[in-house]
Amino acid sequence: MHPEFLSMALFWIVAAYTPGPNNVVASYSGFNFGIKKTIPHIFGVTFGFTAVVFALTIGLVNVFKLFPIIQTILKYLGSLFLIYLAYKISFSKASNEKKNENPISFLDTFIFQFLNPKGVLIGIIIVSTYVEYGENYLNYATQVVLFAFVVSLSSITFWTFVGKYLRKFATNEKYIKYFNYVMSVLLLLSIITFYI
Repeated sequence: MHPEFLSMALFWIVAAYTPGPNNVVASYSGFNFGIKKTIPHIFGVTFGFTAVVFALTIGLVNVFKLFPIIQTILKYLGSLFLIYLAYKISFSKASNEKKNENPISFLDTFIFQFLNPKGVLIGIIIVSTYVEYGENYLNYATQVVLFAFVVSLSSITFWTFVGKYLRKFATNEKYIKYFNYVMSVLLLLSIITFYI
């Protein structure tokens, strides 16, 4: 077991469960489409973020250290994607007319993890702090990747259930519209945190 297991676990939990783009979208999707239709988002975040952390453990972290401009480019691309997503959420229909497919697909969510400034930064911090090259490299890298998977899956599922729970209070179309507007604004506010 990693000698700093508790420290690593606490960091993962705080980083994963605090509001961020993935969690806001999970709540929006759980609220508007239910748990079942949010599963592609849950798996997209979980497998996408785990893939990011895996890539960082096998050397991508060094690329970010050598070329910090890449992280800046990802931050801008991620921000543009979130603005687009906030627009879609804000102007999504609020009633049963729209009980069609969830507009957030597995592939979109998976790919977004590589552009998600919060996720990439967390991955860089974790890998830089808790994975050392040397005799314990494989052991530590494996633990970090497993943590990424477990914490991503549990946090995104939790936020989906939060959205689903809030749906119980949605007694009219106006409430649903306002909820979507709030989620859209929260998504835009999460972009601001990337730049301060």
